[in-house]
Amino acid sequence: MILYDLKCANDHTFEAWFRDGKSYDDQVAAGEITCPLCGDGDVCKAPMAPRVQSKSVEGETLARAAKALRGLHDHVEKNFDNVGDRFPEEARKIHYGEVEKRNIYGRASIEEARCLNDEGIEFGTLPKVPQLDS
Repeated sequence: MILYDLKCANDHTFEAWFRDGKSYDDQVAAGEITCPLCGDGDVCKAPMAPRVQSKSVEGETLARAAKALRGLHDHVEKNFDNVGDRFPEEARKIHYGEVEKRNIYGRASIEEARCLNDEGIEFGTLPKVPQLDS
């Protein structure tokens, strides 16, 4: 994956990820890239500053991200009801007004999550907190 800073003819600058340089070239040639601010399709690469990070900076960044994610998990565990594997059923009951609205968390399979999404039931997913080497 490669990240490019892009610029439209109206001088709006934005970032976009591409599989490789050829993917960028192909999408530009097909007119598939537009400015998210104004919709302009006249887009080109903008000058970019190199992003150089040392291993220690990368490790510190990962550690901060893991700490923030752990904090989010802690907040959910303290303030939401854990319904475990009953999450899809409880989410439906809340959505359809069968039970009082409350914040819940639990587990759902990918297929169960797809079904909830298809029904228009809003929910989020929390990634696992990575285990970092000390």
